[in-house]
Amino acid sequence: MSSARLTAEQTARVVAIAMDLAREGSTGQLVEFVRHGLPVDTADAGGDTLLMLAAYHGHADTVRALLRLGADPDLRNARDQSPVAGALFKGADDVVAALRGAGADLDSGTPTARAAAALFGREHLLTD
Repeated sequence: MSSARLTAEQTARVVAIAMDLAREGSTGQLVEFVRHGLPVDTADAGGDTLLMLAAYHGHADTVRALLRLGADPDLRNARDQSPVAGALFKGADDVVAALRGAGADLDSGTPTARAAAALFGREHLLTD
């Protein structure tokens, strides 16, 4: 954001817009929010980060852009779910590959990425 102070209401609105951009895979606009000061690991009330929402909704380009901007691939939400487990659940193979490439921990969260892969028959996505 700019150097001007935002009210709590304005800040909440900016975060809500950014979360929607992550869900929609609006990479360019979301990157601009981060470049203008929105922390890349911003989370909503449920602990879902921009990366988590982009991963869960299968937006590989957005995931890669957020990772390049420094997003933490291992931040879990309030339900202890990781971005890579969410991508496995949704069958987003290219998102899983991007998160693995960024070093995502396959053994953290509930369920772990390994457990999610086994549950959904996607173990092949976690092998080299």
